[in-house]
Amino acid sequence: MQVSPRPLILALSIAIALSACGGTYHEGPLVIPAAPADQGAAESAPVPAVTAFVDTIATNQRGDARYATLETNAGVRVLAGMLDIWTPLTQLVDAGQTAPAVGAFPAVAASAWTGVPNDGTNGGTIRNATVHNYNIDYVVKATTTRTADQATLAYFDDRRGKGYSVTDAMGPLTGAWRASTQQTTTINTVPADATTVLYNDGGNNNGVGGTANANFGTVVDFVNSVGANGSTEPAKRFYKYARPYRWSSAVQVVPALLPARSPTPTTDGGFTSGHSAEAMRNALVMAYVVPERFQEILSRGLELGESRILAGMHSPLDVLSGRIHGEAVVAGNLVDPANQTLKANAYAQAHTTLMAATSTTATTYASFAQSGTLATDRFADYATNKANYIRRSTYGFPQIASTTAAAVVPKGAEVLIETRLPYLSADQRRVVLKTTALASGYPVMDDPEGWGRLNLFAAADGYAAFKGNVVVNMDATKGGFNAADRWRNDINGTGKLVKQGTGALKLGGNNTWTGGTELTAGILEAISAAAFGAGDVYVSGGTLVANAATPVKVGGKYTQLAGATALEINALSATQAGMTVAGDATIGGGALNVKFPGSYKPKAGDTITVLNAGRLQGTFTTITVAGFAKVTPTYSGTTLTLTVTN
Repeated sequence: MQVSPRPLILALSIAIALSACGGTYHEGPLVIPAAPADQGAAESAPVPAVTAFVDTIATNQRGDARYATLETNAGVRVLAGMLDIWTPLTQLVDAGQTAPAVGAFPAVAASAWTGVPNDGTNGGTIRNATVHNYNIDYVVKATTTRTADQATLAYFDDRRGKGYSVTDAMGPLTGAWRASTQQTTTINTVPADATTVLYNDGGNNNGVGGTANANFGTVVDFVNSVGANGSTEPAKRFYKYARPYRWSSAVQVVPALLPARSPTPTTDGGFTSGHSAEAMRNALVMAYVVPERFQEILSRGLELGESRILAGMHSPLDVLSGRIHGEAVVAGNLVDPANQTLKANAYAQAHTTLMAATSTTATTYASFAQSGTLATDRFADYATNKANYIRRSTYGFPQIASTTAAAVVPKGAEVLIETRLPYLSADQRRVVLKTTALASGYPVMDDPEGWGRLNLFAAADGYAAFKGNVVVNMDATKGGFNAADRWRNDINGTGKLVKQGTGALKLGGNNTWTGGTELTAGILEAISAAAFGAGDVYVSGGTLVANAATPVKVGGKYTQLAGATALEINALSATQAGMTVAGDATIGGGALNVKFPGSYKPKAGDTITVLNAGRLQGTFTTITVAGFAKVTPTYSGTTLTLTVTN
């Protein structure tokens, strides 16, 4: 605890005494270094100069001659990378489909595609046999080695409403969400035989919307709204790529799902997976209104896509394209001017109702949402979620194009993370998406807009690179992530971080950016040794916190000005400093607060090393040590030690 006022007076007298005997280890007046140099304008992520999906989402239709081609149908165009792997028999939305002429757009006749590969007809052309063979072989291996638990989940994910399935990832909020939405399912067991399976869940998928659900109807309406213009049928009927079990008899469909196979393969293409796309849509919109579970919910969305592979119903390319399609559709609906009031009201209603249902407040809700353990929340492990998300983003495909192409960010994609990073501007969120993008070169994923390379899991962990001046201004009075957030990416680059505002930001990556850090207000906390990168750290206001399992490293100089500044150090042991500074540590005043959150607890009379530097100059105005009333500091030329007394 901080002791007042006696320790403050004591610390002041010690500082005066040290100054009188030269204990501050500098000659003449203390010279305060300049703040880290200005690094110029922040990085930008301009909108690609191509037709934007969010502007043309309404063209994602079938049975309309105006939207029957790659150029005229947004849902087909966003997946155009498939044409590098496979050329369909015809490049029209025409599998089992006709459409009358409309003006200058000619009538569409039904394609001759049978839906069954290798049957002697001209069913299309494999352009990249390596990728195609990998795609089908992956399903063979997955279905012949799946576990009983995977088969059960695959069955449930096929039969249940996708909205209901995705709510598994709500963790401690699952019960409250399902009760509030009034979601139900009738698919609770796997049948013992494979003779009869009803395709449809008798439940209600996303719940009860509108005025019939006074406390949560707006949320349900919002979840339902993002499916507008979201059909995967136009892409299926354009690309005409068969289901994996039609490509290879070695694919083992889950036995209980055998009756679910369509008897009309002509209208049952595999690319793209409708289940995967719908799961991604539901995951994104639920994560939008419950960003406190953002990464967990998105992890469930991708898991449901993988269930389609394990079921034998879809291939990795089918599932990857479903993710891409779902992301674009949700963004298109979220940026629609007609939905702006709905999404704001849904976000507010979700928080009000879920807090009431869980007896939490604005200050306890986020921690409650993350309070589950693996025994009750199978998405409780962050490292596992991250590894699975990355694996399910590429499925190990070989890269078939440049692996170093610069990332681009689709128009409107920033809306997908606006509730997760609300304190950043739209332009800043676009840069986050750019710096966290997946590598280039993977099949299907290098679309001109950039949808395929989005890594929304990583984007939820903040920037992955700084260029120019990155100014983060958090307003704690707005609550939620505006008040407190944590970034876990490894941040590189030559830029400079400027933390402003009253909120608290934690940095937890293995960071290497070189332009320095300037804290002007609020709290900036290091929860990893390399959190502050390789540059200088300059504290002109607010509190800098060193709270890692090993000493927090400042790669350049550390400067703390007088006034409302504080350095908070969590001591690790009697001899292991909580913070080390490679260059000069210049202390112009302010406070030093020392705490002991771990197993180490000093006793009266102990001397603690709290700060090491290449050179230490100046003194803190006040020093407090949790649990001790009296503190005697000793400043050497490189080290600050504290002797504590009850």
